[in-house]
This record gives sequence, structure tokens and C-alpha cells, in this order.
Amino acid sequence: MAGVEGRVALVTGAGRGIGLEAAKLLAARGAKVMAVARSENELASLGLDYVVADLGTAEGCSHAVEQARQRLGPIEIFVCNHGIGSAHEKVIWEQDPQLWDETIRINLDGPFHLSRLITPGMVAQGYGRIVYTSSTAGEVAEPASAAYNSSKHGLLGLMRSVAVDGGMHGITSNAVLPGWVRTEMAENSAIAEAQERGISTEDVWAERAALYPAGRVVTPLEVAEMIAFLASEESSGVSGQAVTVALGGIY
Repeated sequence: MAGVEGRVALVTGAGRGIGLEAAKLLAARGAKVMAVARSENELASLGLDYVVADLGTAEGCSHAVEQARQRLGPIEIFVCNHGIGSAHEKVIWEQDPQLWDETIRINLDGPFHLSRLITPGMVAQGYGRIVYTSSTAGEVAEPASAAYNSSKHGLLGLMRSVAVDGGMHGITSNAVLPGWVRTEMAENSAIAEAQERGISTEDVWAERAALYPAGRVVTPLEVAEMIAFLASEESSGVSGQAVTVALGGIY
């Protein structure tokens, strides 16, 4: 896709799952990708430029952005994909406040800091593509997942705010909302659910697959393909949109 060729892209959560596929896909289509995650072991195997950073802190966000700019140039594409899941959450009256704080810090505060740091350069260039990875839980709440649900709902508010603020500067801002994808994060939630219910992890995944008309869950590459489109020049008419990637399901 010529729409990303030569563009500098910062991809967070790039060590595994959807972020890994998105970083590889953008690079294969000619983008200059800076991959960011907390694990150097995962990043080192990508064969791409990378920076290790804790994106749950303002300092970590600043470090990632500065490294990308210094090593690759002005950031033109920002794929905000990092986050933590809901495997250890409980119903709201049993929720651990520390878990709430950690989830919001990583899933919402980090994206805010990164967006705040990256958008000035996009405004100066008169061009930018921003894609946030939310979730179907950003619109339809999962049970016993108050922190995750709230962070993913909030991410859509951030996305729409950036779309409004950046629109006159050639910046588009959108989000992908994956359904169930068999990533490591989702696997952890399946393990926790299986233990709680006394069933197998495969039983949990079979139930999840049954939610969709296709009878299967979404693949990381399918989500990455949508991210790559929204990150391209060809997506110029699309902004402020939450795009569900869930095989025709709503959850």
C-alpha cells in the first residue's frame, strides 16, 4: 500500500499480538517503523527499530517519542496499541483500587501523554494518522471488568477529541475495536475464566468463537489490516470513527 511508504510510524505494544502484526505489516508496506514495548526480548526478534519503554508513565512516553524522532524523523503515523487486560478484575464492589489505577494509567493516561507529545509535530507537518486500539468493550461492557471497560470507553473519547482538534491540520484519528482475538492477553483472561468456572481454556475459546457468525475469533492480522488502512493516505476521508473488527458480532 503506497499510502504508508516512507512514512515514520510509531507502534506501541509491538512486541506481541495485534501490535506485532501491525508493526510488521506497516514495515512490509514501506513505513519506517519504531516498535515500542516493555520487553526487549520480544522487540529484538522483530528485525525493526525499537525502543523499550514503560508507557504507563509520562517519562516512558516522552522517551519513546524522542527516540523515534531522533532515529527515524518526525512521526507521521501513530498506532497506539499497548494496554493491559481484565483477567484479574472482579465485580465492582470487590474491585481492587490499585488494579483500577494501573489499568487507567496504562490504557488511558499513556495514550493521552503520547498523543499530546506526537500531535504538535503532525500539526507542523500538516499531516498525521493516528489509530488507537480500543475494544468491543469500549462500547459494550464486559462483566467484572470495570477498569478495562472504562479505559477502553475513555480511549474512544480521546480518539474523537484528537479527531476534532487535529482535523484542520490534516490529522485523522480513528480506533479499531477488536472482538475476541487469541492474543496472550486474551489467553490470560480465558485461563482465569476457565479456573473460576471449572472448565477448560479450550471450552472458553469455543464459547467465544460461538459469539460470531463466522464461528471463530478474529486473528491479529485481521485487526492489523484495518489498522494499516486507517494509517494510510487512502483513509483521508475517515476520522473520528470507531471501527469494529469482530466478524459481524458486537462483542
